[in-house]
Amino acid sequence: MRVPHLHTVRSGALVSAALLAACGPMSVARAEDACFERARLAAGPRGFVAVGAGSNGPASKVRLTVSSEWLQGKDPAALYNSCVYRKSGQPPRRPLYDLPGWKG
Repeated sequence: MRVPHLHTVRSGALVSAALLAACGPMSVARAEDACFERARLAAGPRGFVAVGAGSNGPASKVRLTVSSEWLQGKDPAALYNSCVYRKSGQPPRRPLYDLPGWKG
């Protein structure tokens, strides 16, 4: 039977500790940033339509993003609050509707 070397065991423990730290809570600011887009999509579909012409003739492009939270009618503010709390372990510093850039 082969016994692992001490440095192999230490390396494995170090990797395990790093993985556990990565799974821990993030800062409130990072959680707010991460959850803002999710709340924005829960407020309604987002997308664009582009139409034009070029040397290859007419062209068009459509992009539409619809979230399952919007389809289910979830409140963007409640979604934002629970997302921030789940990611950071703390409530958001400001309500969603008071954030700059919120146009829900």
